[in-house]
Amino acid sequence: MYLLMAAESDGFFTKTWDVFTRYQPLFLNAIQSTLLVAFVGTIAGLCIGLIIGGIRAVTSHVEQTHSPFTKVANKVIYGITSIYVEIFRGTPMMVQAMFLYYTFFAPLFRWTPMMSAMVIISVNTGAYMAEIMRAGIQSVDNGQIEGARSIGMSNIQTMRYIVLPQAIKNSFPSIGNEFVVNIKDSCVLNCIQFSELFFIAKSVQGTIFSYAEPFFIVGCIYLLLTFVTSRILGMIEKRMNHKRSSYPASVTTPQANMLNKE
Repeated sequence: MYLLMAAESDGFFTKTWDVFTRYQPLFLNAIQSTLLVAFVGTIAGLCIGLIIGGIRAVTSHVEQTHSPFTKVANKVIYGITSIYVEIFRGTPMMVQAMFLYYTFFAPLFRWTPMMSAMVIISVNTGAYMAEIMRAGIQSVDNGQIEGARSIGMSNIQTMRYIVLPQAIKNSFPSIGNEFVVNIKDSCVLNCIQFSELFFIAKSVQGTIFSYAEPFFIVGCIYLLLTFVTSRILGMIEKRMNHKRSSYPASVTTPQANMLNKE
């Protein structure tokens, strides 16, 4: 029995290797497409998250000194951003892809599946990044913000040199996790005919009439990609933690330079 199981195992891995070598160009192209969409989606989603998260962090605080117009405007803006976040966090990305691609992207804009996939994964990631960045911005000590303003820094300078660097650093593990998630979740975009790893596995399966080999190959590729990516992100996080982040030594604005001289 043991010899029979060993022979069957050897046969499976031999056939799997034959399938990989035969369709290697398809798998390699799918790897490139998957990484490209995941990377672009994460970076674009981070930019969206910085904007939406910053807006939500600012408009969530309504002070008594604000005028009635400012209070109403803050509530309206916060409500609009909340709708965006709740919709794209509360619905599956596959449903979003099907609706957006077949309703807008393909019939109206004539976008390719690649372009549509980038936009869909970016908008979806932006909703998650918005909450990540909002929490990161709110984690910055208010004393540092007040100190920056006391030396004459504007709100934009305070956000650029004080708040955002610390918010991104504090949120980096979650940002990196979103990239890893996007590598895996890109498989749902096969519903719009985007040629990623899962789509190629289905195509190969339909050619060889076997599920085991192509999906075993794709599973190993996903595991390798996420493993390597997680280790690289971990190394970057360690380097970020080793760097000095104390204020005002890390700030290079004229106001901070004057404070350093004093």
